[in-house]
Amino acid sequence: MSDDEKNPAREIIADYARAHFRYFRTADGTVYAQKNGHPVARPIRSQGTTGSHRQELMVGLFKDGCGVFNGTALKEALDLIEALALSEEVQPVHIRVAPGFDGATWLDLGRNDGQSVRIHPTGWDIQTPDPREVCWRRTQLTGELPLPVKDTDGKGIDLLLGLCNFATAETECLAIAWLIGCLAPSVPVPAPFLTGPQGAGKSTGGRMLIRIIEGMSGDLRRAPKDEENLIAAVAAGWVTALDNLSHMTPDLSDAMCCIVTGAENVKRALFTDGDVFRARYRRPLLLTGIDVGVIRPDLAERLLPLRLERPGVRRTEAELWAEYAEALPVILGSLLDLTVKVRAVAAETPTDLRMADFAHLCAQLDGATGIGALAAYRASLDDLNDDVIEGDLLAQTVLQHAETMTPGIEERMTSTEWLQTLSRLYNGEDCRPLPKGWPTTGKVLSDRLKRLQPTLAARGVLIDSGRTKEGRYLEMSRPAAQPPPEQQAAF
Repeated sequence: MSDDEKNPAREIIADYARAHFRYFRTADGTVYAQKNGHPVARPIRSQGTTGSHRQELMVGLFKDGCGVFNGTALKEALDLIEALALSEEVQPVHIRVAPGFDGATWLDLGRNDGQSVRIHPTGWDIQTPDPREVCWRRTQLTGELPLPVKDTDGKGIDLLLGLCNFATAETECLAIAWLIGCLAPSVPVPAPFLTGPQGAGKSTGGRMLIRIIEGMSGDLRRAPKDEENLIAAVAAGWVTALDNLSHMTPDLSDAMCCIVTGAENVKRALFTDGDVFRARYRRPLLLTGIDVGVIRPDLAERLLPLRLERPGVRRTEAELWAEYAEALPVILGSLLDLTVKVRAVAAETPTDLRMADFAHLCAQLDGATGIGALAAYRASLDDLNDDVIEGDLLAQTVLQHAETMTPGIEERMTSTEWLQTLSRLYNGEDCRPLPKGWPTTGKVLSDRLKRLQPTLAARGVLIDSGRTKEGRYLEMSRPAAQPPPEQQAAF
């Protein structure tokens, strides 16, 4: 009797699997399988119809002449492997971009052979990463990128800008800065919001931007109706692009803030009583639309408005995308060249902006090219602050009251007293009724003002809160104007 006939099927499968695959776990306890020498890792419990580890194992056993095994034997073998892997080393898995050794960054090209781009301080090259340095996770949303072209001398950037209908040079440099930020796994980047009149090519421009990172299969999608589906879509890819937004609910606005700066979602694992499933996510986000109505202040700080204009000459979709597909290797190569130059620049980090990492990236881009990205970013935030104020009657009323304040003198009242003061100011002599959504209590007013703090501070009105023996208070002030430097020296 042969050794194979003596051993149960599950032992044959387990021995084959451990000889041909490396098994490890992530920090949340999920066990992954990685073919020896290959950077792509697959969760062993995946039941996907294509590309699951179960299928990978079955094909390997069949091709190597070990036989065809039933589902029970495979399940028992994988149960044993999973139990053994829980004592193995912990290693993270990444989608599309990943940090590497010695300050390098990796970009997954989505190829079957595992070839990826290694971006390091002295340049970039195409390699197959060491599985112990980078583990790629692939999903249905992971498209294949072409091999980038080297030594493009910036030609690809010019080709991209020629295909998109960006309205101004400031918009162009912000789009380039965002693309560079998408190649950095640890840098939160604001969400570009492509706006413009009908026919400006907002959806087409959005597709062109995300396909540089996600490949030709990358596309825009409608915003999911609930946060759970949005998180599932975000976790399965790198760049999430939502098309044709016409309205933004408070829940969707809050979810987008979390996507941009990072958060974690926890829910009960299926078919269990006490186990939970954790989903961490921080992803680049892209939006398109003509107008989404009132923008909340916290989301405004995380947006990057990119305005497009209607093209003078129309082209067919087939012609446009054929030209784009031909130019994509050069575009990607130019973006990688520019990324290396930008990362080599030492620049100070602006400390007055919420998205400080992106502001630092804009400063580095200015140091490498001198295109004025940081100034354009500041101007875009000013425009967004104007949009927030135009859509918020409370902010308008606070600014109206601030005009009567003496600079350098703080006004301190309880939140209820502030509500009465601002309500009288809004009513005016005409005693017009308070609008829908106006704060009804001091607590609601206090919460609204805290949310508006950054927007009002950008207009020179500071809101602060505190507590004394008498109780809590809200304080409003306008900083005194600073004299010019020559006058300061004279004193």
